[in-house]
Amino acid sequence: MSHNPPALELLIAWLRQRHDAVMALEAAALARLDAQDTPGYTQGMRRKAESLAALAEDAKPLLAPLPGELRFNLALALENFSAGARTALRLNSVFYMSALLYPDDHKPGDPDNLTLCIGRMAREGEDFR
Repeated sequence: MSHNPPALELLIAWLRQRHDAVMALEAAALARLDAQDTPGYTQGMRRKAESLAALAEDAKPLLAPLPGELRFNLALALENFSAGARTALRLNSVFYMSALLYPDDHKPGDPDNLTLCIGRMAREGEDFR
């Protein structure tokens, strides 16, 4: 059972849903690539990046009720994901868009960085840094 504040639990649940949506966008893009539809793949990866680029801003209403230092630390973590996505979009790099969320040494089946971050939020709770 979690001992996290209810506002943090709401944020974590929202982030898990957002992560699922991002992964669905990525899966749809990869399906387009498998179907030899390069423009569809590019469009799908752009949608993935756009969703991640908006993550920090979209989370602000959920962050608002949290105490100052925790809110700051959570916002900073989310902004890191959004900043990477904005860079990928600005560079118009499909490769960069496809690599969002994954460390350089990522192997299939390993959790992505957003999953790891959400897990840390859930475990560390008010001590998240």
